Amino acid sequence: MSASPPIIIQVAVPSPLRRRFDYLPPKTGPVPQPGARVRVPFGRREVVGVVLQVGQHSDWPLARLKPVSAVLDGEPIIPDDLLSFLLWAADYYHHPVGEVIHTTLPVLLRRGQAPESEAGLAVWQLTDSGRQQSPDTLKRAVAQRRLLQALFGAPGGLDADQLAAVTPAWRAPLRAMEKKGWAARSRRDCLLPATGSDDALPLLNPAQQSAVAAILASLGGYQGFLLHGITGSGKTEVYLHAIDQVRAEGGQALILVPEIGLTPQLLGRFQRRFPVTIAVLHSGMNDSERLCAWGMARSGKAAIVIGTRSAVFTPMPALRLIVVDEEHDGSYKQQDGFRYSARDLAVVRASREGVPVVLGSATPSLESLNNARQGRYRVLELPDRTGCAVLPRVGLLDLRKLSLHDGLSPPLVDALRGRLARHEQSLIFINRRGFAPVWMCHDCGWLAPCSRCDARMTLHKRHQRLRCHHCGSEAAVPQTCPACASGNLHGLGEGTERVEEALQKMFPAARIERVDRDSTRRKGALEDKLRRIHAGEADILVGTQMLAKGHDFPNLTLVGVLNADQGLFGVDFRSGEQLFQRIVQVAGRAGRADKPGEVLIQTYHPDNPVFSALQQHDYQGYAQYVLEERQQAQFPPFSHFALLRAESPNAGIALGFVQQARRLGETLTINGQIMLGEPLASPMEKRAGRYRAQLLVMAPQRGALHDFLSRWLGLLEDEPVGRKVRWSLDVDPLDMY
Repeated sequence: MSASPPIIIQVAVPSPLRRRFDYLPPKTGPVPQPGARVRVPFGRREVVGVVLQVGQHSDWPLARLKPVSAVLDGEPIIPDDLLSFLLWAADYYHHPVGEVIHTTLPVLLRRGQAPESEAGLAVWQLTDSGRQQSPDTLKRAVAQRRLLQALFGAPGGLDADQLAAVTPAWRAPLRAMEKKGWAARSRRDCLLPATGSDDALPLLNPAQQSAVAAILASLGGYQGFLLHGITGSGKTEVYLHAIDQVRAEGGQALILVPEIGLTPQLLGRFQRRFPVTIAVLHSGMNDSERLCAWGMARSGKAAIVIGTRSAVFTPMPALRLIVVDEEHDGSYKQQDGFRYSARDLAVVRASREGVPVVLGSATPSLESLNNARQGRYRVLELPDRTGCAVLPRVGLLDLRKLSLHDGLSPPLVDALRGRLARHEQSLIFINRRGFAPVWMCHDCGWLAPCSRCDARMTLHKRHQRLRCHHCGSEAAVPQTCPACASGNLHGLGEGTERVEEALQKMFPAARIERVDRDSTRRKGALEDKLRRIHAGEADILVGTQMLAKGHDFPNLTLVGVLNADQGLFGVDFRSGEQLFQRIVQVAGRAGRADKPGEVLIQTYHPDNPVFSALQQHDYQGYAQYVLEERQQAQFPPFSHFALLRAESPNAGIALGFVQQARRLGETLTINGQIMLGEPLASPMEKRAGRYRAQLLVMAPQRGALHDFLSRWLGLLEDEPVGRKVRWSLDVDPLDMY
């Protein structure tokens, strides 16, 4: 009698190796199903992996296979359709499948924790007995005293991550408090509740009605939509009406936003509109909150999921609609590790699951515009602002003829003064945080360098520190020049801190609110600032891109753009497109209600086509001009790129690797369909203490590119010099820097 064939379990393990790993079933218990997590031996340690397939064949001798150590899930936590989607993404981006799946799971699931959060978020609260205790009686039990004090200040309770912030070893002392009857564990819903509103629903204009009707007609099948609406045209209202129908039919909707900064105002609108709870997923949440929201979406209890780019991987059993707001935004592209585009993957997921996807923007990416012209997307136009609002007047301030005081020209200062007199709000947009981009010696010209990057340090005056915005390094501010010993050191250029300080001196009675990454680091700080702005408690806003898009400030009538020329002559071929999009977005904050808006752009190059198109609000014309340029140069979207990056702490090794990579690529049969660029040091060669180099691969056809990459990567993985560098492949790179 022949022996039954062995059972082989293929597992995706978080490893840089581009392969699956075979294991035998566990010695006891059931065989895990695809999509379930397992704990497996991997080298000298054990790791958590995900089962991809259960079969009967292995390329390895059975004697070399080890059994699964433990099955963590009785049922798959990743459904079949989502698992198939993740495998497709790993193949498309040529990234190790184990790292792809590991990246897309909440952190606590990667560590092996059970997905019990579907019942809510575990929190600990003080009991009546605990509230009667005094922390002063716990002088010897230091950890219990800290926990008691923290719980006193949190009537709603604290979750595991919050308790760990109080004291890392919190579990034992909290168990002691539970035994005494001072604290108790309960469950808190991690979903945002509906708040409701008595406001009448806004009436849709004909263009909005047409867009909503088109989206609703497509429910039940795949259709890509490009919702092109000028700033203030009511794109969000189109989303809300479409989602309302999805919700009424028992379906789920996924809404992607590019940055956390866009979520507070958007969430408020969703909470007021829908009588359902909403799951939110973004990097500002702690691990327990994120796992709970993920579990609620997976169980179907969250009808609406709003999140940043990684939310595209959220399991949603009743998914009926995907929305990608501000689809042009570069934040949808992951820039390290698994370098995916959430916008592109949202389209693929919608296609695979047979649901419509809506890409919304006032300034669509050229890739999306080209897809629409090729018939891949249906264009929905919103050409007018809602209500009585009109587009703001755009004026150019020629800096060749104007003097500057801390980055502000006299006409801009006069415009600010006029808005203050009329009790209207103004926004000064500057794409640099900090006080001054450069700390400079005015005697010898020395510029404060970053010791780990080919970059200059930025002065942050409030903290009296120099910081590198590329690697995060910090240093004390030198008072004498290291090169000539002079004490004549000053900040050169303007950042948000410097502009804020200058405005405070010019308008001492004005309430100035600075919104940038530094001023919003504390959890909840951004929400507090936005609340004050909406409440009219701020007269002048000073901000970076965090204020440039999505926000609706009805009393804001003036936008001043500083450093507008930054990006005109960048090293990346997308610099002009990104500059145009950025200024259109920030300009769109002005005049969104019944008060007319004005945008003043300070520039040394007023004759540049970018600014001419901005004055005429002619994005379509500018996009057509740039698309023709791209087609002549055979740049994306008329060709397809992949960028091989390498880095090493030793100079020359990374460049040597990409040189060898080019030679290996030339050995493959490419029939003229693949173009290999020259191996080059990266534009910023040294970053975070590592020397970087890159090689660009180009192809007119996507299929030819991926066929080449599959064969080429096999050679690179066997290349000995590749083990001396850290290298990665970026398919469809957004940042060529």
